[in-house]
Amino acid sequence: MVMVNGPRKTTRPATSRSAPQRAKPKRTTPQHKSPQNRAGKTNQILRGDCVEALRSLPGQSIDLIFADPPYNLQLENDLLRPNNNSRVDGVDDEWDKFSSFEEYDRFTRAWLAECRRVLKPDGAIWVIGSYHNVFRLGTALQDLGYWMLNDVIWRKTNPMPNFRGRRFTNAHETLIWASRDQKSRYTFNYEAMKAFNDDLQMRSDWLIPICSGGERLKNDQGSKAHPTQKPEGLLHRIILATTKPGDVVLDPFFGTGTTGAVAKRLGRKWIGIERDEGYADIAQARIDGVKKLPASAVQTMPSKRAAPKVPFGTIVELGMLQPGAKLYDPRARLSAEVRADGTLAHKGAQGSIHRLGAQVQGKTACNGWTFWHYKDGKKLQPIDTLRIEAREQLGLVPPAPTLIAAE
Repeated sequence: MVMVNGPRKTTRPATSRSAPQRAKPKRTTPQHKSPQNRAGKTNQILRGDCVEALRSLPGQSIDLIFADPPYNLQLENDLLRPNNNSRVDGVDDEWDKFSSFEEYDRFTRAWLAECRRVLKPDGAIWVIGSYHNVFRLGTALQDLGYWMLNDVIWRKTNPMPNFRGRRFTNAHETLIWASRDQKSRYTFNYEAMKAFNDDLQMRSDWLIPICSGGERLKNDQGSKAHPTQKPEGLLHRIILATTKPGDVVLDPFFGTGTTGAVAKRLGRKWIGIERDEGYADIAQARIDGVKKLPASAVQTMPSKRAAPKVPFGTIVELGMLQPGAKLYDPRARLSAEVRADGTLAHKGAQGSIHRLGAQVQGKTACNGWTFWHYKDGKKLQPIDTLRIEAREQLGLVPPAPTLIAAE
């Protein structure tokens, strides 16, 4: 198949196949001894075969994996621009060539199986691909026991055009986010990503430009150091959304080290696997030049689900609401009386803030903390604000910082 509009696969895979690589200036890929990382050391590049390197890692030692595997583009001829017949600088490296779909599938299942072994029980993986391979990746993930969480569309603001005009311009790549298994309590910094997106839930379509300009690494000849370098903005969003400071992030196809550079900057530990010495050297130099942000700068907004539990009865015990006080729905059309035992009463019915909230609305469930409101002067406030204050009074969380107005 001749690709008329191949994806601008923007980090670089290091496959586990033994086929020799095409000779390139200033780059060699010598035979490696099997990589060793039995001690589980982090912040290092393991140079060599990706499957062998994964096997050297301790089981259940990784929090998050970002994998940018070969796309198996199936190119047969050079892609030429029709206006001047010049060659398109795309992906034609040996690491992206497989003899058949069966060979590609065997390779895919081998590295994905090892990735699942090294993931912690609550770990997760991101895998990126194009229409050439993403459906095969998805099948392998499910067959191996991963649990699908989202597919995310990375829409490129500046994609490569379709030169021959026989297909739609290929302007996106697909990311699959999956947990190690269905019961994994994976990390998702929902509140942080909502704040990141101007207090709107972040959607599964991301508009991010491909790697270009000063971010694009060049070799000694001034050409792209790697044909598929990913933009740091993409990894920034992934790592910020699905890890915590101090977590270990693994990239089995490290290329020029985008994952490691972003992980270091955001206060995460990292491990990269790369078989090409040229790419590994570039990645190491790049990461050595990254400055780690201060711990305070990488703290994400805490999750409400992870906050210490405080029952509504505690609000009454602390005197923040007195028995007999009135609570209201958001529009003050309904009212309920607070009882001394932490229940609410409404027209002969009595129950918890959640049960009574559901009952008065004719629903099966209700979050009473956000449904019921109290009067603060003339203004209605959700009782959830009292729960936040109660956590501070009980010493369950540090007090909120006091804002000092400028003189």
